[in-house]
Parts: sequence; structure tokens; C-alpha cells
Amino acid sequence: MKTTFHSIFGTLALVLITLVFTQPLCAQGGRSGFWGDVQYGGGLGLGISRDYTNVLVAPSAIYQLNDYFATGVGLQGSFVNAKNYIGNSYTCKILGGSLIGLVNPIETIQLSAELEEMHVQQNIALDGGEIKDDFWNTALFLGVGYRSENITIGMRYNVLFKDTDGIYADPYMPFVRLYF
Repeated sequence: MKTTFHSIFGTLALVLITLVFTQPLCAQGGRSGFWGDVQYGGGLGLGISRDYTNVLVAPSAIYQLNDYFATGVGLQGSFVNAKNYIGNSYTCKILGGSLIGLVNPIETIQLSAELEEMHVQQNIALDGGEIKDDFWNTALFLGVGYRSENITIGMRYNVLFKDTDGIYADPYMPFVRLYF
């Protein structure tokens, strides 16, 4: 089951990349038809200090089915590297994807469901050795947000959250969603 699930996310990633890079070629003279209902967005993050680096790239695309419903896919890649004053270090690489569903029951309210599958590689270098952890993490976020034009601000909750997952510290996560 896990292998099939991971194959689906790999296929979705390929489809998303293909859509992003072929859309400008197909949209001659303006966006209409299928491409007129596709919106692109995502997130970028960068945190840097003397002994800490955190980089996040998370593109996504949604297809607006009608005024109330949208569905889409997203990709996420992040890298964290932290060191402390005695030479211990922590490195984490996360790669994965998500399936997104959005419902707008009224113009200003957006409900969301996002199934996320992430591959996590962690490495902790301590004075006495190394601890390596390599695992898959599944999350199902249900959210609600206030929507104005193409931006939504809200809160989502991971219904599959476990304290032992090692990827999220809390089941609640605020979000800002922006699509063009």
C-alpha cells in the first residue's frame, strides 16, 4: 500500500511540474478553457543565522471546478541545518507532495482538506556518535480560513497528528494561502 501511495505522489509531482512549465506555451493569446481555471501559488521560506539554515520551497496548483470547489496538487521541499556551540548538529531534508481540496461555501469563507505525504531524512550528530532517522510521514489537514480575492488566512488541524511523528510539533498550523 505504501509503495502505491508513494508512486501516486511521484506521478502527481511529474504532472504538476509538466503543468507549470507547459502552461505558458499552451496559453497563447490569453488563458481560456482548462488553463483559465488553473491557479498557481505556494510558499517560499528562508531562515538564516550564524549556526542555522532553513530553506523551504512549496509550489502548488489548483483547478477551479466552479465558484465553490477547487482541487489541486502541491510539492514541498525543505532543508534544515543547525549547529550548537559544542559542535553538535542537526540536519533534516523533507520532500513530498499533497492533494488539495478547497470549498468556498460563501465568498469570504474557505474550507480545506489537504492530504500530505512527506519523506523525512534526519541526522543528529552528537559528541558520542550519530543518530539517523529515515521515514515517511502522512498528514491530513482540515482547515478553515477567511478569504479575500486570491488570499486566504486561516488555521488548519492535522487529524493524523501523533507526538512521535518527528515532523510537526503541534497539530494546529496557521496558514496564508495565495493563488494567482
